[in-house]
Amino acid sequence: QVQLVESGGGLVQAGGSARLSCEAPLRTFRSYTMAWFRQALGKEREFVAAISRNGDRSYADFVKDRFTISRDNDKTTLYLQMNSLKPEDTAVYYCARTRNSNNFRMSALYDLWGQGTQVTVSS
Repeated sequence: QVQLVESGGGLVQAGGSARLSCEAPLRTFRSYTMAWFRQALGKEREFVAAISRNGDRSYADFVKDRFTISRDNDKTTLYLQMNSLKPEDTAVYYCARTRNSNNFRMSALYDLWGQGTQVTVSS
């Protein structure tokens, strides 16, 4: 099974920015919907953003125009640009893939996950 590898996490002050990357060495990368999920301490894993194979983007309400998901099909890499970070954004961020285009906010539909990268936003 091919694995996904996230990077770009770290410690950021409130109001700052971070850019996460997910290397996805998938032969048919262009065929997948890709997404970012996050899990904060003591909370359930939640949907952050997704991008379809044709570039359609969807975001969780809490993003409030602060995050941008993108993909580079030539590099088979997924990105998440995060601006105006808040302490409540502190979490482990995971990338994942699915062939499903329906109910893409449901984590159960994703069959391949990365190991996660920690993002900590200080107040």
